[in-house]
Amino acid sequence: MTDQLSPTAAIARDLIRFDTQNYGEGRSNGEADAAAYVTRFLADLGIESRTFEAAPGRHSVVAELEGADPSLPALVLHGHLDVVPADAAQWSVDPFEGVVQDGMLWGRGAVDMKDMVAMMLQAVRQLVESGAKPRRRLILGFFADEEDGGAYGAHWLVEHHPELFAGASMAISEVGGFSVTLEGRRAYLLQTAEKSLLWIRLRATGTAAHGSQVMRDNAVTKLARAVAALGEHDFPIELTDTTRQLVDEVAGLLGVDVEDLGPDEIALRTGGMSRFLRASLRTTANPTMLDAGYKHNVIPGTAEARIDMRTLPGREDEALEIARRIVAEAADDVELDIVRQDVGLEVPFAGEAVDAMVAALQRHDPDAPVLPYMLSGGTDNKALSLLGIAGYGFAPLRLTPDLDFAAMFHGVDERVPLDALDFGTAVLADLLQEL
Repeated sequence: MTDQLSPTAAIARDLIRFDTQNYGEGRSNGEADAAAYVTRFLADLGIESRTFEAAPGRHSVVAELEGADPSLPALVLHGHLDVVPADAAQWSVDPFEGVVQDGMLWGRGAVDMKDMVAMMLQAVRQLVESGAKPRRRLILGFFADEEDGGAYGAHWLVEHHPELFAGASMAISEVGGFSVTLEGRRAYLLQTAEKSLLWIRLRATGTAAHGSQVMRDNAVTKLARAVAALGEHDFPIELTDTTRQLVDEVAGLLGVDVEDLGPDEIALRTGGMSRFLRASLRTTANPTMLDAGYKHNVIPGTAEARIDMRTLPGREDEALEIARRIVAEAADDVELDIVRQDVGLEVPFAGEAVDAMVAALQRHDPDAPVLPYMLSGGTDNKALSLLGIAGYGFAPLRLTPDLDFAAMFHGVDERVPLDALDFGTAVLADLLQEL
């Protein structure tokens, strides 16, 4: 089967077969084997790289390519090697076999984001083998731990080795440059913003007792009230420069009026992509983990929950105060603390980088409009922004209308079309020579 795969698809399949599951809170299978693969790949091209181990088994790789114009600021092109866990019992294929069927590559990381890592490697190989150079100095980053906030990956490198990124002004990574179909017309979403990360923990306390007693001071009951209140709260819609332009552009393509329908309804009309776009219009707070008790007939004295909050850029403090108020009104004896917090990002949909990305896409898909959007999640661009580096999401993929692409992220049966990988490689290779 390998002989039937394009070079990019073969690399992506190789990477999927490295089980780099990241369970969070420092628990991970590690990225060492995948990092070693990347190191060998680059070495075969004559490119020296450095491997950094932030913790045992947590490896990141950084390399450089000389640019044709040394006077230009450098570009950071980066991806992450870890993936979120996959429950094989829920999948129709082995999530770490790299199955090829129905014209697609299946597996955990197929879209998040070993596909982009494969496109990066193949685009660089094409440049090297053609004798061409990227227009500007290229810093390649293959990071650990993105799926848990980058404490052992991009953030660790920025803190301990900022010199690696000296002279860089912009960065390109995941979750942008992919296509959506609106009223039968293909368009592309280029990520110019991403929401802030605010992971919080709720901890309820009560009286430990026998499960048969009458007990109103029950930590689980208190926690349940607080979790339900926060999880069901509707944060208001607030448009930023990015989302305002997106809503206007989508409305124009759909032939509808923004004032008549409103931003939320317009986002809903984008189909599966509304998973991403509706969340970009407001702060969200989703309960994701619960932990309480140790025996069926024992009322525990404590109970905990984890909430994944994503706020609009610059709204972190305000959102946190709202969360504290909601929890306090819902139940007594429930404490709220921050587990992890990271910045939101927003850059203009204009300038040299945006113009080059739009041109690269339209060279391979003429007449397709390119729209800005805000990612509801986050990327390692957050870490690089601390060094003043402007980040964009641009992992180009031309997708079929029937693929629910947003559902692939952290979902079951994650997969990517094989021809989309080749499209993305061609676009990325062009971009590197022109940006």
